[in-house]
Amino acid sequence: MSTEAPPSSRFIVDDPKNNVTPYIAALVGRDLHLKENHPIFIIRQKIQDYFNSLDTEFTIFNGEDPVVTPTQCFDDLLIPPDHPGRQSSDTYYITDDSLLRTHTSAHQSEHLRQGYESFLCTGDVYRRDEVDRSHFPAFHQMEGVKLFPAETVGEDYPSREAWLESDACKLIAEDLKATLEGLVDHLFGPVEKRWADDYFPFTEPSFELEIFYNGAWLEVLGCGVIHTDVLKNVELGHRHGWAFGLGLERLAMILFSIPDIRLFWTEDERFTKQFKNGDVVTFKPYSKYPPCYKDIAFWVPEDYQENDFYELTRNVAGDLVELVEVIDEFTHPKTNRRSLCYRITYRSMDRSLTDDEINVLQESVREQAPELLSVEVR
Repeated sequence: MSTEAPPSSRFIVDDPKNNVTPYIAALVGRDLHLKENHPIFIIRQKIQDYFNSLDTEFTIFNGEDPVVTPTQCFDDLLIPPDHPGRQSSDTYYITDDSLLRTHTSAHQSEHLRQGYESFLCTGDVYRRDEVDRSHFPAFHQMEGVKLFPAETVGEDYPSREAWLESDACKLIAEDLKATLEGLVDHLFGPVEKRWADDYFPFTEPSFELEIFYNGAWLEVLGCGVIHTDVLKNVELGHRHGWAFGLGLERLAMILFSIPDIRLFWTEDERFTKQFKNGDVVTFKPYSKYPPCYKDIAFWVPEDYQENDFYELTRNVAGDLVELVEVIDEFTHPKTNRRSLCYRITYRSMDRSLTDDEINVLQESVREQAPELLSVEVR
């Protein structure tokens, strides 16, 4: 008999901060970005091909450990202690000192400290999030970083304002935008683009890129000039550069016309056999199985976090949950207690579900909700 510990034991430990579920632990290590002929792999390769065609040489990182520290994931990136993304309602913590990365930016400072000045970093990331066809608790991101030679942009700026107003800062922002406009043309063909100012703690200024594709404006990525304090934290305060981050699932859903993010994780050959390395093809839907709807209503405590209910449904039903949405909200006029009614849509991507098996899952949700969420089921 094998004495090896199950893989989940690395992520589910006896620690009061631990909120990784067996469902999430089973997703870690699937590494869809490394799986040949998979849409996520194909998109990653196309992006890398584009950056390999540029004059700057980018080092490629595709295999970093998804377990990082709060320092890597948040502190190095100037994300403040009270930021919502650091809360256990948003992030999967293993212990107080370790977590499943919420973005590939968690490796940015690590690689800058190692001396890399231009690199792409791709991997699986994890966030406790809502349940619908475009959100999944595990997905894949790519981070890109490029530093400029000190002699190109200078070193001595007397203040933050002086740097932001400098020609050098504008030069970096213009290079970033030109590089990413070339990337989206490489992926989508020549498309109409527009830039909007954005905010990220770790870049300043920050931007969002949208493209007009298939008759609609679509957000494709966020980016910006690396914040000077991020570089000071890695003893590179005399250097400047840019960084971007993009979601591979988001791009793949658009390019391959994949309607549900859960499909990326299926092993069904009706999905997997449709794709081949190097080719971007339109996904051909196979049989659409009928949904099964179940409602649940409960009184919620004052500190109720909606993501906790989403997580409960995923842990009970896994990929069979297609959508969880509030269909009614009520506040009692006398007690001021708040009640929420959710509709859970169950649908398999691969087969028809029976009402009996869904009733078992729904009953499990009803039984676990009071204990795990401190709600009172109505």
